[in-house]
Amino acid sequence: MDMEAARGAFVQEARELLEEMERALLEMEGQGVNDEAVNAVFRAAHTIKGSAGLFGLDPVVHFTHDLESVLDEVRGGRLAVDPPSIALYLLCRDHLGLLIDAVEEGSDVAVASGEEGASLRARLSALLGKKTATAKSKPTPVSKALAELPPLEPKVEVLPGESVANDCWHISLRLNRDILKSGLDPLSFFRYLGKLGRVVRMETLQDSLPEASEMDPELLYLGFEIQLESDADKSAIEEVFDFVSEGSLIRILPPKSKIAQYLSLIESLPEPVDRLGEILVSCQALTAKELAAALELQHHSQETEAATPPIGQILVEKSSAPPVVVAAALSKQQASREHRTQENRHLKVDVTKLDALINLVGELVIASATARNAAVKEAAKESEEAIGNLTTLVEGIRDAALALRMVPVGEVFQRFPRVVHDLSHDLGKKIELVITGAETELDKSMVEKLTDPLTHIVRNSLDHGIESVEARVAAGKEETGTINLNAYHDAGSIVIEVIDDGAGMERQRIRQKAVEKGLVTADQVLTDDEILRLIFEPGFSTSDVVTDLSGRGVGMDVVKRNIEALRGEVDVESEEGQGSVIRIRLPLTLAIIDGFQVRVGDSSYVVPLDLVQECSDLVKSDVQRNIVRLREEALPFLRLREVFHVAGKAPARESLLVAQYGQSRVGLVVDQLVGELQAVIKPLGAMFHNVRALGGTTILGDGSVALILDIPHLSQIAISLRNEGTEKTTALAKAA
Repeated sequence: MDMEAARGAFVQEARELLEEMERALLEMEGQGVNDEAVNAVFRAAHTIKGSAGLFGLDPVVHFTHDLESVLDEVRGGRLAVDPPSIALYLLCRDHLGLLIDAVEEGSDVAVASGEEGASLRARLSALLGKKTATAKSKPTPVSKALAELPPLEPKVEVLPGESVANDCWHISLRLNRDILKSGLDPLSFFRYLGKLGRVVRMETLQDSLPEASEMDPELLYLGFEIQLESDADKSAIEEVFDFVSEGSLIRILPPKSKIAQYLSLIESLPEPVDRLGEILVSCQALTAKELAAALELQHHSQETEAATPPIGQILVEKSSAPPVVVAAALSKQQASREHRTQENRHLKVDVTKLDALINLVGELVIASATARNAAVKEAAKESEEAIGNLTTLVEGIRDAALALRMVPVGEVFQRFPRVVHDLSHDLGKKIELVITGAETELDKSMVEKLTDPLTHIVRNSLDHGIESVEARVAAGKEETGTINLNAYHDAGSIVIEVIDDGAGMERQRIRQKAVEKGLVTADQVLTDDEILRLIFEPGFSTSDVVTDLSGRGVGMDVVKRNIEALRGEVDVESEEGQGSVIRIRLPLTLAIIDGFQVRVGDSSYVVPLDLVQECSDLVKSDVQRNIVRLREEALPFLRLREVFHVAGKAPARESLLVAQYGQSRVGLVVDQLVGELQAVIKPLGAMFHNVRALGGTTILGDGSVALILDIPHLSQIAISLRNEGTEKTTALAKAA
């Protein structure tokens, strides 16, 4: 990996940390300040600072350092948190986002910081001047317990306890040998140490260097012993190495450390960083002297071949540490292990490589179908069995490959708490956002294209849906309105709902505006659903005032167009005075689907298998206009022969395929039911861009092309024709 790749990894990590920072800040504003949220904000800031220092991004380092200084006062209880300060921290988060964008684009970060960065740093400095006079934080239960510890009097001899004479920090480094492969330069860490103080001395250890013939130029064999003169605290020095802590041995001794600590450092062998003894020492639960005695006792137990007790048990029994402290350390140790285990279970892959894999799997599906058709034609049973097994494996590979592209819809949802926060303040409304179903998964390609439509819907709900505080109180509602973002799977689709408890939509007002804009005539008969769907017409708006949020008639038509481009549909429900629901329904994937093949004349069509409810013969006596009676139910249907103008005469015996998409059911009359298949979705050419009854094409095993039907749109056509009481071919052609 080169430095550009490492910089890309930094940008991605920084954005993830900024999202975490934003979530924590909004949580603090909505639910009150808590230690976990404050630590999350602080951790994000100082991690970005440490990583930025490795790349020499001084404007990012300086800005995050100022932010970190303020957050450290908050974390220590010396600086209060109120809405104005949270608003400032959110602005700092946004500014950091701009700096990270500049890093990604390769532009000058100092220029990107500019006057806004200087203004924010000045406001942060002003906050530091307001901190409370409390110099020390309240003692925690752990520190109180430590203060009450009785002195340990071990029976074994321990190392000397005199302090060393120098005033320098001592840093012992054995960095991960693969650090060079990650595109990182060890010298960058030492340069950054120079920003914290003065490197007095550095010894380079070459003991691990192999013979020249055996040396791998991509591995780091050197060790380093460093003396640093600095007023920084231990956490600040540790942060320098946050970027490479995994797999490295890093030991830091403060000025005037005990000789015992130095001897222990020299004699110790590399051990896991989460070893219980190190954790207890790092959190000051016991001294190095007490730890040495405990380890000596543990060693004595091993020499006597007795069952070796856990070091935690020894420390409790010898009164070196109270049980609550050991339990806390064990909990921290377990959390550290679980965190590393979770990290090891995930691998970041370039999305272009994933797309290439999906394309290859799609071609494999087509090739498998071709081989199966050839074997059937030759009537070769052994070949058919072998290809049947191959097809099963291909299906497994297909499902596994598609699963790689599935990501939680929460990736889209996570940006809306900030949208609701900012716009509710701008509008002077009290609005709470509730998110449910964020773990629901859908195709990665859809996640990226959902942001704009959902943003339009949420903004409309904020502006048009939720009333002002005064209006809500007058209507007998709570002052705070609620917007719910909800996602769930349903019948092979993903459904995303934006629900508000606002004023709802006035159908009479919508109709009046539609007549004024010439979208409908004054005497045109419309159902309630058709009136509500007018909000998706281009240029439609019920707002009399043009604002930054609404009034221009641009928004909901864009939503509909973008959703239909994803082979989905958007619908609306509303009850005046109670609220509205905007519902988006999308297929789970845009790549490969299980389908059901039908034929009309010489043409083949494919229906997504998840939408197929049943198939049967069409009984002529049950047909009236475009309605068929199916088990005493009136089902609207379409003849695909008429929709697509297929030449020739229909056979005497026609088949009926019943498909359901959401709450809508439609029957499709075809000449022949062929059966199930795997369909690799290919996009339609530009010539067919406006043919809305089709969702794409696929290549069949015999090399011919089949059209994939857009069931949501076909169901709308059938319902519309049922309401009009006609089945004119011209109407079908126009609708398709």
